Amino acid sequence: MRDGCTELQVCKNLGISVCTINEYKKKYPELVKALRKGRDVAITELENALFKRAAGMSYEETKVSIRDVDGVQVKFTEKTTKYALPDVAAIYILLKNKDRGNWSDNPVKADLERQMFEFHKLIETAKVFGEDIEELKPEEVKALE
Repeated sequence: MRDGCTELQVCKNLGISVCTINEYKKKYPELVKALRKGRDVAITELENALFKRAAGMSYEETKVSIRDVDGVQVKFTEKTTKYALPDVAAIYILLKNKDRGNWSDNPVKADLERQMFEFHKLIETAKVFGEDIEELKPEEVKALE
């Protein structure tokens, strides 16, 4: 998942079904951790790339051409350093996601959505480990956090 693959793509690459990987995740909690770690690495790389777009960045562009010099084909490489201006859309995305209190269109809704997301994440974690959600006590829910 480090390369940004989804679990479905991982299954296809391994030649297994989604049911099989879900069974493996129940049997081997370290698989869940490994998949999560791979996803986290990919997300961090994407966040870094988005930050570079938001802040503006220098980059190198390489042009390769082949020219005829005295009847001989010669390869020429020209490297140019360019600067990409800060991208307003990237700035907006970062601020909206990293500073919701100040940049959200609706801060209350954003907070509720975050809480719902965390709650659903807890439910999915419980399902992965075979917990019956309806039978969980409040202290068991806190232990899943």
